[in-house]
Amino acid sequence: MLAKNNRNCSIERGTAMVKTRIGDEIISTPLRVKIRLDYKGIHKPGKFFFGGKSTEEVAEGMRDQQVGMLRNVPLQGITIEEVDMSSDVYTVFDEMINAQVAFAPVILTVSADSMEDIVRFIAREEFRKIEIMEPENLVMNKIDMERILFKVSEELRGYRLLLERKYSAR
Repeated sequence: MLAKNNRNCSIERGTAMVKTRIGDEIISTPLRVKIRLDYKGIHKPGKFFFGGKSTEEVAEGMRDQQVGMLRNVPLQGITIEEVDMSSDVYTVFDEMINAQVAFAPVILTVSADSMEDIVRFIAREEFRKIEIMEPENLVMNKIDMERILFKVSEELRGYRLLLERKYSAR
């Protein structure tokens, strides 16, 4: 049972930044990370013998669309500092669909107020890699960990519902 006098026991999103230890002091600081997302493109044949796009063009188009949304739609607790789309598009053979699939990578440098704000990026299908740039060390208490795990569960539940709707519509 939670203590009544502890106001931070709620699982709701807090406004505190991540905590780091410098010497004997624990201070709050923003979290800076680099996140790599690879957007998938599958060849779509054109109609009436023209207008089709290659897998690379589809992947680049998906990347451009998603990066445009990230730049223009504000996310609470998140500041996108830099977007690097200079990585080359690469293709692989997907045995599940028996076709070539292209991936267009983007590397985001993000500043976040808390770890649970980052979860929305790592719970995506496009997520490939994360690098924590700052702070060097993190201090997490029980409540911080509960918030992160709750947010992970929430994001996975939403993703599962999205997949169920997508595949039941077919």
